[in-house]
Amino acid sequence: MESQDRIKEMVRQKYTEIAGQSLQDNQSSCCGSGACTTTSVYNIMNDDYGSLEGYIPDADLGLGCGLPTRYAGIRKGNTVIDLGSGAGNDCFVARVEAGEDGRVVGIDFTPAMIEKARENAGKLGFTNVEFRLGDIEKMPVTADFADVIISNCVLNLLPGKDRIFREIYRVLKPGGHFSISDIVLEGLLPLKIREAAEMYSGCVSGALQSHTYLELIKVCGYENITVQTKKTIVIPDDILLHYISSSEIDLFRKSGNRIVSLTVTGQKPGSAACCGPACCPQ
Repeated sequence: MESQDRIKEMVRQKYTEIAGQSLQDNQSSCCGSGACTTTSVYNIMNDDYGSLEGYIPDADLGLGCGLPTRYAGIRKGNTVIDLGSGAGNDCFVARVEAGEDGRVVGIDFTPAMIEKARENAGKLGFTNVEFRLGDIEKMPVTADFADVIISNCVLNLLPGKDRIFREIYRVLKPGGHFSISDIVLEGLLPLKIREAAEMYSGCVSGALQSHTYLELIKVCGYENITVQTKKTIVIPDDILLHYISSSEIDLFRKSGNRIVSLTVTGQKPGSAACCGPACCPQ
């Protein structure tokens, strides 16, 4: 438990630092194209939100690895929770889907992120979006609270993934569902990468094997588990050179082992007005 607490505190400190930066600052610190030199990889996996309704550039710190709201099946009037809500980016997109009668709650354990998200919501005058400081392993909400839970490249940061999925189950209403974008592995990463603290904060070295991740969801009791998207994440050589040699990079590239971003949906058993993103009309 001490080791897990240490990891969580390390992640909290890293994302406190990130909270003070803009998307432009983050992009300039790691362009993700191989033309820059940096030890940070937390922002090279981000998808483009620019085409999504409700997107607020000031709330986008470039920390995601997918677009979970695109597959979340959010309906008007839904109550939505965003796990690891950061500066509020996914919450504001979800708010458009849920409508004026809906409700969106962002949960984050980094006070600086909560402060930034609340500031963004205040400037926009949003009254049906709120941000709560809390650990997503023990969410500050009651059972059967949410219709939909989303998360973007957050669960991978934390060691207690089994506890988080059980907590998601507790908080979802019967028939409710989640849409989560996260990082998994297919094959093994070099040990030096897995042990690098900076890589852990970059959503890589704490990744589970893809089959283990999906089996964990199944064991927690979810139904209709569907991988909506999957893409390979290629970390530029100049980043990897901070951790392994050029010859080790060559071996890794040729091994077929890879880092993958996936978006997965799943449903809590029970009755609901909507059966979930797999079968509801969009």
